[in-house]
Amino acid sequence: MPETGVSSVAVNGRTYRAPEQPLVVLCIDGCEPDYITQAIEAGSAPFLRRMCEQGTSLLGDCVVPSFTNPNNLSIVTGAPPSVHGICGNFFFDRDSGQEVMMNDARYLRAETILARFSQAGTKVAVVTAKDKLRTLLGSGLRGICFSAEKADQANVAEHGVSDVLAIVGKPVPSVYSAELSEFVFAAGVELLKRQRPAIMYLSTTDYVQHKHAPGTPAANAFYGMMNDYLAQIDALGATIALTADHGMNAKTDAGGRPQIVFLQDWFDRTLGAGAARVILPITDPYVAHHGSLGSFATCYLPPGADVADICARLARVLGIETVLPRAAAAVRFELPPDRLGDIVITSERLCVLGTTPARHDLSGLDAPLRSHGGLSEQRVPLLFNRVLRDVDPARRLRNFDVFDLALNHWPGPVKPAAS
Repeated sequence: MPETGVSSVAVNGRTYRAPEQPLVVLCIDGCEPDYITQAIEAGSAPFLRRMCEQGTSLLGDCVVPSFTNPNNLSIVTGAPPSVHGICGNFFFDRDSGQEVMMNDARYLRAETILARFSQAGTKVAVVTAKDKLRTLLGSGLRGICFSAEKADQANVAEHGVSDVLAIVGKPVPSVYSAELSEFVFAAGVELLKRQRPAIMYLSTTDYVQHKHAPGTPAANAFYGMMNDYLAQIDALGATIALTADHGMNAKTDAGGRPQIVFLQDWFDRTLGAGAARVILPITDPYVAHHGSLGSFATCYLPPGADVADICARLARVLGIETVLPRAAAAVRFELPPDRLGDIVITSERLCVLGTTPARHDLSGLDAPLRSHGGLSEQRVPLLFNRVLRDVDPARRLRNFDVFDLALNHWPGPVKPAAS
């Protein structure tokens, strides 16, 4: 049993038992469940097949918007965005009047499971692909936390570890590559061998999933690579708990052309140029593979605007799935209302939302557009290399239940703990 310094911790209304053996939780970015199914059927992922057959294979829902930051933070807090406050990669800060990246820990409103365990004396390690997540995932953490993107800059004072490239035995990979995720897996294996953390969280990038559909050779090769690292983690005696931040879908017509509803253009025509402000929370510094186009948007309307009328008119636009006023959207999607616009919009499965064509550079796309953000990308895997106990079959599972499932449902029930 690993040294944890505590028998259990309480975080955001839930109690989590300390692991009886090292726990490795993986967030596989963009992992539509069919990627795993197709890789197994192709013979590319024998260990993943073993996990499905001899461990526990479940399906759950991610939070909406089905983007990276909200879901990674939901996973590590065990709570929806209404609790932790991170409702996108990008948002409009009403206080400053500016559109900003939501990657600073000051925007986080809840403690993470990782931080709570580490503060209680548990050895914790976090490796994420992109650096945009590092400060959020590492908020309050006393342990190892670094990104593959900037692994060469890791130092003991800030990241809890140094000489990462020597430890992993790989160079810093391109941020637009499958190798960025492979670095995360390789780092996880080496940390498990050398540091033996009791809890480790590994978060990858969806570069491959944005470019390649399930069952394609490149997708199967990626999951085959992942399969081999997971087999190594299993051989080192760890409990593996795998989920995803969101799924992924093609966003094209039958000819492979992107299907985009340009919302800022629609509002400019409807309310007057510049009267409304459209925010796309998928926006981040890494846009080459999706052009800042996703299936979720929020809009700030001018004072006195007839919200109900605008919602009704926008809902009739081809490609739009849902249009909700702020309060209703906050309730339905469990989001913090103060970080939403006056209305929230999601698009249909084969469509994305943009602002105006001039603001979206699609020159970096070398494959038909695939993206996420809406209701159609909610379903994600919950896969374990252990048999779980006492999971209510009627329970709606979420990706942010993964720590609860891994720690409290194997091998027995959890006991109450003090906060």
